Amino acid sequence: MKKDTWNIDLDSLRGLYRDRENGWIFGVCAGLADRFDLHVGTVRLVAVITLALFFWLTVILYLGATLIIREKPLIYSGERAEFEFWRQSRRDYRS
Repeated sequence: MKKDTWNIDLDSLRGLYRDRENGWIFGVCAGLADRFDLHVGTVRLVAVITLALFFWLTVILYLGATLIIREKPLIYSGERAEFEFWRQSRRDYRS
């Protein structure tokens, strides 16, 4: 998902989030890749190399990041016309 399509009504998300939708374990690597506009495979490769070299330090940092970094909120990311259609449908249903 591109950053400029995260939210139609507001500006794109700011900050660092864990991306559980695109992540393998807790989404830390996917969140870092998304935040810094890197390829997620590259971030995962660096994490695995770091894990092989500094096992306990990497495990502690990864678990710490999992506890500290919030999950990315679910925000509609579709086309504007579809968004307006469903907004209108919901409005009609409530009337």
